[in-house]
Order: sequence, then structure tokens, then C-alpha cells
Amino acid sequence: MHLSARMGGMRLLRKPLAFSTGILAAVLAAFFFTACGDDGGGAGLSGTIVGDGSSTVFPITEAVAEEFGKAQPGVDVVVGISGTGGGFEKFCAGEIEFNDASRPIKEDEAQACAGNGIEYVEFEVAFDGLSVIVNPENDFVDCLTVEELKRIWEPAAQGTVTNWNDVRPDFPDRPLTLYGPGTDSGTFDFFTDEIVGEEGASRGDYTASEDDNILVQGIAGDEDGLGYFGFAYYEQNQERLKLVPVDGGSGCVAPSRETILDGTYSPLSRPLFVYLRADALARPEVVEFMRFYLEQAPTLVPEVGYVEVPADVYQEGLAKLTQ
Repeated sequence: MHLSARMGGMRLLRKPLAFSTGILAAVLAAFFFTACGDDGGGAGLSGTIVGDGSSTVFPITEAVAEEFGKAQPGVDVVVGISGTGGGFEKFCAGEIEFNDASRPIKEDEAQACAGNGIEYVEFEVAFDGLSVIVNPENDFVDCLTVEELKRIWEPAAQGTVTNWNDVRPDFPDRPLTLYGPGTDSGTFDFFTDEIVGEEGASRGDYTASEDDNILVQGIAGDEDGLGYFGFAYYEQNQERLKLVPVDGGSGCVAPSRETILDGTYSPLSRPLFVYLRADALARPEVVEFMRFYLEQAPTLVPEVGYVEVPADVYQEGLAKLTQ
């Protein structure tokens, strides 16, 4: 089993799928092979499955792939971290079988897939509470409003909001250093849309990376740092980071399993996805991997720091595999 990673309110988008006759035939053939060629558990499968995409979703896929490798040692799952947008570029070019996505596919990405004959299936796999983070030595930030976050991150802030007291007058006169996802990140798209009010609108003078581990390291080593990334990366590094509650208009709320699930952590709660190429369903090892993913997600998602979706959503995903 090989797993590799390269160092780089809620919205749902459901698109109807129009499978070609050829793909349907291949899928049916794959299922016939899976049903008749093993004992019902996909035993003895082999092959390589390649994915890429969101560093936010990566911990889930990593956990699933590791467990899948124990059940199917003949299947290699190779996963990169180039961000949701970077992953969709490869996905729609037919270079990878699946893309981890921290936002729904965009219209231009869907058109790129269609132009290359790539049909896909969307699976909702978890909920995230996009988290605002400062260094643990920061003893003056206990909550930030959406308006203050906008003041920090909007394009007009570049070169003007450079100290903490530019955010709030009673904050100290200290440099404000920022860390955040790069422009290929679905987290960047979601945050700018919800906080700034326009997707992709952001100041550019900050340390950017599609790899959330780099952002963690930056804030953990910078007493004046502030940034944002997926909740699981805070959960895994909370001894090195300080979580900042956000006031979305109803008081300060910190992300947690409860507040993410009930939607009170607003507006930064969101669903997470895996997009799978429809033609990959002709391969029994891919079908078995995605089935395993959806069946194990209710256990593995909370283990890595996210919130599982309702059981009927996972059942809907499993139904897509057998349609």
C-alpha cells in the first residue's frame, strides 16, 4: 500500500449525471466481475488509483487509504495535494481518477471536464468548520467578527491593514502577519466568498500555500501570525495553535463537532467532497475503494477531526455506485 502527498450557511451542488451507453456497459461489466470474481469483499484486487486536490480533505482520504491498504494490499492509492482547483485541472484532463474538493465543482471546471469527455460522480463525505487561527502567545484576540475578518483580508487591506491595531483600536501596535491558502485552494474560494463577499477577492501580501501543514508551521512559529484552514489541522496541532471564535452576527462561536453539525458556526461551516471519474467505475478496485470510503467515513471522519455527514447521505453515495 503506497500513499504519497506532495508538499502544496452550507452549500450543496448536485449535478445530474448523464452516463454514456459505453460507460454504463463498462460499469455493469465491472460489477459483474466484482460480484462473480471474489467472495463479495473485493478480495485479491490490484492496481493503482491516483487522486489529488484539497489539503483539507486529504486527512480523510489518507486515513481511508491506509485502512483500505490493510484490506487490499494489492491496490496502491496515490494522493497529491495541489488544492481543489489544481486537482480539478488534472481531473478534467483525465490525469487522475478522483479529486478531493473542499467546495463544489465550478461551472468552468465542469465545462472543462465535458470538453474532454470526462463524466463524474460527486460524493459528499464530511463537514468542516473552516478555522481562524492565531499563535498561542497571542493573549488579546478572543473573537473576531466577520467584518473584522473582511477588514483583514479584503484586497483594499493590502498595504493599509498591516498592524493588529488596524483591525481593532484596542489591539496592540504590533505587526500583523498573515498565512492562508493559495489561489488553487477551495478553502481560499470559500473563505473569500463568505468573508470578503466575492470569491477570489483577497489581499495578496500573505504567506500562501495549498498545503495546510505549511500554514500550521508558519502560525505556530509567529507570535503575530493569523491564518485560516480546515478544522482537522487545528485538531491535530492544537497544542501549537490558538483557535479564534467567529461572530457571524449571533455572538462568538468556535468551531466544534456540535457547532459545525448544527450550523451555528456560521458562515464558515461547509461540506467536503470527493469527485470520481465515471469511467473509473469500470475498474473493480476503484469501485471497491469508493465503497470502502463511504462505509468507513462515519468512523474515520471524526477520528481525523471533521464531522461525518448524516447516514442517509453516505447511503445516497453508495447508491450511486450501484446505479
